[in-house]
Amino acid sequence: MARTSADPVHQAGGLAHRAQRPLGRRVGAHLLEEIRHILPATIYFFLGFNLVLLTKKLMLEQYLIQFSGFFIASGAALIVGKVVLVVDKMPFLRRYDYAPLAKPILFKTLVYTFFVFLARLLEAFIHYLFAGGAVTGFGHHLLAEFSWPHFIGVQLWVFVLFLGYVTGSEINHLLGDGELAKVLFTRPSSKLRQTRRERIRLLVRLSKLTQAHGVEELSNAGSSAHAELRGILRKLIT
Repeated sequence: MARTSADPVHQAGGLAHRAQRPLGRRVGAHLLEEIRHILPATIYFFLGFNLVLLTKKLMLEQYLIQFSGFFIASGAALIVGKVVLVVDKMPFLRRYDYAPLAKPILFKTLVYTFFVFLARLLEAFIHYLFAGGAVTGFGHHLLAEFSWPHFIGVQLWVFVLFLGYVTGSEINHLLGDGELAKVLFTRPSSKLRQTRRERIRLLVRLSKLTQAHGVEELSNAGSSAHAELRGILRKLIT
């Protein structure tokens, strides 16, 4: 999206305002922003992992095998939330943002899954060290003793859950933040269809208006084209 020439001024004013705030408030605001960022992913994967563990528990019930993994699911969800927080700050994640929707969804899903893979290996390495293992022996531990079937099984579920998470996130971003929740939970389907038709008509009018009139005429506050442009934009935003 193009930025206006006033943006640097507002940005500088915002930076100056933040600099004037006490350090404690700035740190608190930053932490709150980080928590809000990781909360959706953490809750989503917490529910997803617990659903997987519940399924496993139900399948083992017939063999009278007791299984409980609530804390395992909670820890895994926290790891995933932290990975999302770190990876989202990497510029290359936006590589396919303007491609057809399938490309950014698959690309981000693979990137998230790969970094969770690395984080889980790091976690296994730390557990190995705490158990008294030597750094040089970790490679042999991975080849001889590590439970790869379980690790890969969890990793496959991480991929599937990330696929759902990224798909929802990308569609929400495409519609506008918060729009997906409104479409799913608050807006009646009849109203949604009507709203979609109205937006399409407005966008067609906007396209024809920009083709028929130049930038100077559209920028002229006294012209009828400018008044029509403002009316269309006002309807699109509301």
